[in-house]
Amino acid sequence: MQILKLFIFILGSYIALKLPGLLFSIPIPSSLVLLYLFFITVITVLVMTTSESSAKKLFAPVIAIVTEPSKRRTRNILFAVLPFLAALLTYFAILPDGGGGSINGFRVVHPAPPSAIKAWGRTYDLTALENPLRVFKSSDPKLFKRYVKEGGDIYFSNCFFCHGAKLDGRGQYAHALNPRPLTFQGIDTIAQLQESYVFWRVVKGGPGLPELSAPWSSSMPVWEEKLSEDEVWKVILFIYDYTGNSPREWSK
Repeated sequence: MQILKLFIFILGSYIALKLPGLLFSIPIPSSLVLLYLFFITVITVLVMTTSESSAKKLFAPVIAIVTEPSKRRTRNILFAVLPFLAALLTYFAILPDGGGGSINGFRVVHPAPPSAIKAWGRTYDLTALENPLRVFKSSDPKLFKRYVKEGGDIYFSNCFFCHGAKLDGRGQYAHALNPRPLTFQGIDTIAQLQESYVFWRVVKGGPGLPELSAPWSSSMPVWEEKLSEDEVWKVILFIYDYTGNSPREWSK
């Protein structure tokens, strides 16, 4: 059956597009996968319907199920099953981790941080931690500006692939992540957080989140394994400076 061949070819194409992410941890963004599948489907259908006879062979099973009286039972079963499958797919699509948890386990966007964390061989008290480089904003503006620039260099070498060139959560890999990265733009994300909170999220990443955030968690890597403490603080300076936000102060 031609239509079965079409389905198998499209399914094979989808698997091929997903293989880079499964085998090499280099996922193709979902938006591109859908775009490629659209063109693959259109081109395949055009090739398979180059003549009237080939077009009839391709669509004959569909036309038969819809129009032939002898196919009534099959038609009724199909029309009952398809909406059920669509509802089932939608149900699992909205579940945490694509179906790995309870539908009641809604994601906590800003979970409460621990009181202290350990990184780079020392302990950080998050209840009073402040960015040690922010003091230079008033005491040495030139040095502060240099730190912001260095933070930008670090960001565009490591972070923008997911968080985006405009810090809007629309990076190249954002569509392949679940959940997608939050935007840093606006006044409803980092502007509501102390820098100690951002420091914790960057340093410990998704694996460092409390169970309260499960099963949605986060795709953020553990950056203490790749960046130094100063580099993390510089990135945080850049994020706030670029978006025009100021970190929430402890007194507030």
